[in-house]
Amino acid sequence: MRTSSSTRDLARRRRPALAVTAIAACAALIAGCSDGGGDGSGSGAGADGKITLRIGTFGSFGYDDKNGAKLYAEYEKLNPHVEIVESNVADGQKYWDTLKLRLSRNSGLADIQAVEVGYIAEATGSTLAGKWVDLSKTGGADTSAFLDWKIKQATTADGKVIGLGTDIGPMAICYNKDLFAKAKLPTDRERVARLWAGDWAKFVTTGKTYQRNAPAGTAFHDSASGLFNAVLSSQPQQYADAEGNLSWEESPGVRTAWGLAVDAARSGITAKLRQFDEKGTWNAGFKNSRFATVACPSWMTGIIKDQAGPANQGKWDIAAPPVAGNWGGSFLAVPKAGKHTEEAAKLAAWLTAPAQHAKVFGVNGNIPSTKDTLASDAVQNARIPYFGDTPVGKIYSSAAAGITPAPVSRYDGQVKTFVTDNGILDIEQRGTSPEEAWNNVKKLVDDKIAQ
Repeated sequence: MRTSSSTRDLARRRRPALAVTAIAACAALIAGCSDGGGDGSGSGAGADGKITLRIGTFGSFGYDDKNGAKLYAEYEKLNPHVEIVESNVADGQKYWDTLKLRLSRNSGLADIQAVEVGYIAEATGSTLAGKWVDLSKTGGADTSAFLDWKIKQATTADGKVIGLGTDIGPMAICYNKDLFAKAKLPTDRERVARLWAGDWAKFVTTGKTYQRNAPAGTAFHDSASGLFNAVLSSQPQQYADAEGNLSWEESPGVRTAWGLAVDAARSGITAKLRQFDEKGTWNAGFKNSRFATVACPSWMTGIIKDQAGPANQGKWDIAAPPVAGNWGGSFLAVPKAGKHTEEAAKLAAWLTAPAQHAKVFGVNGNIPSTKDTLASDAVQNARIPYFGDTPVGKIYSSAAAGITPAPVSRYDGQVKTFVTDNGILDIEQRGTSPEEAWNNVKKLVDDKIAQ
């Protein structure tokens, strides 16, 4: 995914689900989970010989049996002794904060925990690296099947692979064709892409053009924070320097993304929404057509489908982004303190195998992080019914080919939250000056992050 989307990604991967407070997020994350360390033996089976494997996720990974690829049901059929229960929350930051607390206590953990790319450097760092099962030695995963840079992100300094890649987040722009037509903008995806080709500043300029003829009550873009994340995803330097040290203030990428997001916020081309907000206002914006565009990493297509709903099927299309980038993408990791570590590792390996990646993409649009799947006909020729004849597979696989991952620091997820939720959102919703908002972010980083 999801992210943050992080993903997811988070962002991140930050995806649709019932919103929760921090305490509720903790409860959802740990509901029915282990109270103590696991022995890796798969013990603890019920009277019927079954074991329950619990998965903690955020947003929409596309595995579930209701809206996803029904992978849980498939695995349970192949393994009758296993029952799978997923606990899901919306807010990636709260999810990670709760997960870290449970890791520190070696209790209350799911058998499998999702980790968004924005937090993977922290997960592999010296403090947490020893908390995870080495999935290169347990579970039977073929780590060579994954994109090299994806596996590297989840590898500790001493060579342990603590996470298996779920997806990556190649960037595109999703746009509402009906709103574009009403605003007298082209609707053909090739012509739309030419409006902003090669420069995110052209995207902001297109937004100002849209607003001059905008249908009443609509904005060009959903949120300035979403634009910030999208622009930053395309930058060679983001929050970290080449050595992986936090260097957000000096980062040209952060400065570029900040400047464009501020311009968008102050020029009134955004709907002033907080993505993945707890009240569901952003989700409702899809259904009510409040905005014409959203920065659209591949996992966002699943959100649009779920939130815009059947009434808007066929109204959304996908165009190439101004510049290629990667926003989000996650991993499945197995805590050592889980009850069923060996069985959990097998399930994590199965869920992230190429065959399952293809199934999830076909339903949810999550671009796989395994090499052969990314190049397969199943992805290359894929279309998602909700988006009509849009060649979703070709658009996103082409975007994926242009990805050069930026260095990641262990603090990326935290800084991202401060910049978007405590910086840009204040400018957008409260009229805070950019200078004051930047200084507020700096103070939060200085106060909350011990380097």
